[in-house]
Amino acid sequence: MPTALISEMAGKARAAARVLAGMSSPRKADAVLAMSQAIRRHAPAILEANATDLARADQSGLSGSMRDRLALDAQRIEAMAAGVEAVALLRDPVGMIIDETIRPNGLHMARIRIPVGVIGIIYESRPNVTADTAALCVKSGNAVILRGGSEATASNTAIHAAIVEGLGAAGTPPEAVQLVGTTDRAAVGAMLAAQGQIDLIIPRGGKGLTSRVEAESRVPVLAHLDGICHIFVHSAADPEMAMAVTVNAKMRRTSVCGAAETLLIDATFPAATVIGAMINAGCEVRGDARAASLDARVIAATEADWGTEFLGPVCAVRIVDGIEEAMAHITHHGSGHTDAIITQDQNVADRFLASVDSAIVIHNASTQFADGGEFGLGAEIGIATGRLHARGPVALEGLTTYKWVVRGSGQIRP
Repeated sequence: MPTALISEMAGKARAAARVLAGMSSPRKADAVLAMSQAIRRHAPAILEANATDLARADQSGLSGSMRDRLALDAQRIEAMAAGVEAVALLRDPVGMIIDETIRPNGLHMARIRIPVGVIGIIYESRPNVTADTAALCVKSGNAVILRGGSEATASNTAIHAAIVEGLGAAGTPPEAVQLVGTTDRAAVGAMLAAQGQIDLIIPRGGKGLTSRVEAESRVPVLAHLDGICHIFVHSAADPEMAMAVTVNAKMRRTSVCGAAETLLIDATFPAATVIGAMINAGCEVRGDARAASLDARVIAATEADWGTEFLGPVCAVRIVDGIEEAMAHITHHGSGHTDAIITQDQNVADRFLASVDSAIVIHNASTQFADGGEFGLGAEIGIATGRLHARGPVALEGLTTYKWVVRGSGQIRP
């Protein structure tokens, strides 16, 4: 039964977490390096497993964007292994002193980072999440229970086998990284109900998954919503920069959560140049009446388009009258993920960066930089759009909590 399965896995994970918590930083780094080496050794088996998943995806009619997230090749597997390797070389946050003080009575008080404990990851499509999350959790001293999507079962199983081999070679408990072997959706419910057994749930997937997790979980949740990312092209934007950045933000890789979904262009900017560049790059542009009047190839946008994460070569475009209207649109339709402004006016840029309440705000650069690796964090668990615990790319530090350590010399409280 799923409940019994998750309970058993959580018990093993708790025991492994205690071992990890006592491991030195070099030992944890060695374990993660061994994982990356095992992924490289297992590359042929992983590719074979992925081919099985892709064949099943083609039969089931999986969407193009989801298939792109699922697909692996030699280059992506090497990038996966390199990402795990990069995590091993990052500074270990465990044991870091957040702040400390000496009280008037002589007590020394410090807040020190510690692992969360047992983390449950529920995710869809992307097999690289199996490797990324395993590396981040082990490096930060956490045990992890992984429950991937049914569309990636063979790929996740093959990657997990490599990870377990690497952990064993490094003398680390293999139970530190466990993969839920059943595709029964009841296993997700069992994880969400595992209060006291799992310390934190992190969903990575579409709105349906995230909504279910947030609605049903009795375990604390660290989640991100849709990546409805905006770019506002201000009147003082450099035209060449505007074209290059917007095309990259949308078209570099359309299936990632940092892909721009809505383009807002100031009415006094030559918008036709940017709209034309987007269409010429292969993007379907759905625009408001003013955008449609600038290029006959623009399709009329619907109200739903402003709040849609297309995850494909489609972009909604709206002409706005200044920064206030742009920010109001972002506030109403955005998901708090990543929003950017293109302008040469530093004062306007500063206003945008201070006022737009998203996890990541960007000036004069592509929203596709919304990635833990680009932030120097190595791999990432995801982009958190909430306000508590962690925000933006969640990597090693986001997988820790803290405790107070108090040192005295015999003080008693009067």
